[in-house]
Amino acid sequence: MSADDFPALAAQIRHFVGAQGFMKLLGAEIDLLEPGLCVMSVARRPELLQQDGLFHGGVTAFLVDNATTTAAATRREMDQRVLTAEYKLNLIAPARGDRLVCRASLLKPGRMSVVEARVFSLADGAETLTAAALATIAMLPGPVRAG
Repeated sequence: MSADDFPALAAQIRHFVGAQGFMKLLGAEIDLLEPGLCVMSVARRPELLQQDGLFHGGVTAFLVDNATTTAAATRREMDQRVLTAEYKLNLIAPARGDRLVCRASLLKPGRMSVVEARVFSLADGAETLTAAALATIAMLPGPVRAG
């Protein structure tokens, strides 16, 4: 894929990822999409918190899963789709704050791509690293399917 092809690929990614039911349910957004990079975030709201008022670990896991897969997708061919094969998630600090942000960077593209992610909580203009992950994303033959 050439750099000239990226805008069409990015538009396709934004369309399909944005249409995911879970993205809508959590209110997650793609904040940045570049070749090999995805930044995805979610705003604080009561439905996303656990009993102590922290972002639930499942929200962190969702952001890691979706952002790493999306980062890998930025380097796929138009006739490929992506699927998480595995990820290792380390929860480092309590996820407090007004927003949870995941920055996923592609380390190694290929049939089995490797992507790292870091999750930060934002509070009062400061970022706190709350989680780190390493994911393997499979590139599968066939076009992206809706639904």
